[in-house]
Amino acid sequence: MNRAFNRKKDKSWMHTPEALVKHYIAYNAKFLGSTEVDQPKGTEVVKDAVRKLKFQRHIKKSEGQKIPKIELQISIYGVKILDLKTKDVQYNCQLHRMSFCADDKTDKRIFTFICKDSESNKHLCYVFDSEKCAEEITLTIGQAFDLAYKKFLESGGKDVETRKQIGSLQKRIQELETENSELKKQLQGLKEQLRVAHETPAGSISMKAPCTDMFDMVPFSPVSPMVLSPARNSQSPTSSFLRPAETRRDLFGAEPFDPFMCGAAEFSPDIQSKLDEMQEGFKMGLTLEGTVFSFDPLDSCC
Repeated sequence: MNRAFNRKKDKSWMHTPEALVKHYIAYNAKFLGSTEVDQPKGTEVVKDAVRKLKFQRHIKKSEGQKIPKIELQISIYGVKILDLKTKDVQYNCQLHRMSFCADDKTDKRIFTFICKDSESNKHLCYVFDSEKCAEEITLTIGQAFDLAYKKFLESGGKDVETRKQIGSLQKRIQELETENSELKKQLQGLKEQLRVAHETPAGSISMKAPCTDMFDMVPFSPVSPMVLSPARNSQSPTSSFLRPAETRRDLFGAEPFDPFMCGAAEFSPDIQSKLDEMQEGFKMGLTLEGTVFSFDPLDSCC
């Protein structure tokens, strides 16, 4: 899907972008409940869910139970479902996890959306009675999704795949650097053996050659190599430890490229995983649809 969302062509957004970016739009509604569905999209999918939850509602009503009243807070950060009195957050549905949102064309009060649960990864269908504001709420969610998707792209989300590829290349370069460093140390050991062999005077007792491994290589020693300082005022050369270079460079002589410095900040693995998830969610898109859920609209007394 090339577009981030599908919406009814004869409708336009109802709110200013600032209202959804810096604040939120609130609606009061009654929460019929949520139920698991087997598909992320589809009119028939939500029809079955609405029918199931409406049936459960009638049973609860016959038992004297009231339908809970809630407040919906819609912004680019998601759709929060709060208890109307206590303002406790019951659910927080992130927009990139939403895939389908629809309102009933015959019963102007009923609307629903499908959202993927963050813990179980199951698709849940949420159903609400919104006092004849179903279409407006659906469009508000669609507008919030549109703005959130654009915000995600502006913040560097479109570079997620590129960053992953660059990160893989950087890892390979680091592996080659390590391998190159080990080979240099082995080569330095061989040169040292040759130098000692050529400098030993004839007839003198030669120093004990360093132990070698099964490949006739000098074992790697973690001690830093020694370098000789130039003699000053006829004094003997003094030795000192080799200081590491201030700027680390790769085997090509260039400074290693940090793929995550091209964005606003450096991302840790868990944040990168979150970006990948958001990219996949927004790529799926949110489908808005006006449909007929059933031929038996809820009674006016709730």
